[in-house]
Amino acid sequence: MKHSILLADDHTIVLNGLKEILSKEPDLEIVGMAGSGAEALKMARQLHPRVAVLDVTLGDINGIEVSRILRRELPETAILGLSMHDNPRMIGEFLRTGAQGYVLKESNPRDLVTAIRVLASGECYLSPKVTSVVLEEYRKLLCKPAPSSGDLLSPRETEVLQLLVQGASTREIGATLHISKNTVDTHRRKIMDKLGCNNLADLTRLALRERLVPGD
Repeated sequence: MKHSILLADDHTIVLNGLKEILSKEPDLEIVGMAGSGAEALKMARQLHPRVAVLDVTLGDINGIEVSRILRRELPETAILGLSMHDNPRMIGEFLRTGAQGYVLKESNPRDLVTAIRVLASGECYLSPKVTSVVLEEYRKLLCKPAPSSGDLLSPRETEVLQLLVQGASTREIGATLHISKNTVDTHRRKIMDKLGCNNLADLTRLALRERLVPGD
């Protein structure tokens, strides 16, 4: 069984080079070659490829946006980013779209072939250098002190929280803070979401435990 591949790059010489590399593989079939993001989207919608290989910096609609759209519209198509950039922010933005792989253009051609086969099998793949970049960013993230629950709330949300814990009703909170009932409800919903609470009892216990409001 052959895996259908869509290639998208706004440089013709790169497209032809990719075609030459992949056409030698008996289990891979290039079903489309796009020179722009718009063309890539059009072809993908028509062809439903197993893997779409996208230049991350396509000129019109960049590869990040193309990937985001394809992940929403064609979840069965695996997305592989192909880029000359190993910038952590760009890698992160691309992977956050739901893409399953990222390969640098400086990589050995066999790396690209391996990546496509891995994605076609339903797994994820990163170039070794990209893996190092991602791990370093993750290490930095782990070394950062975790924010306290209080840091998640805005000053106004903290005021609303304190009144909620004190037992004030929505109407009373609105009157005290000179805001509408709808605004109070919005703040309450955001507070619940940020602190991961489902009801007022849980919210009150968390607020007192974390000293988000003065206790008795």
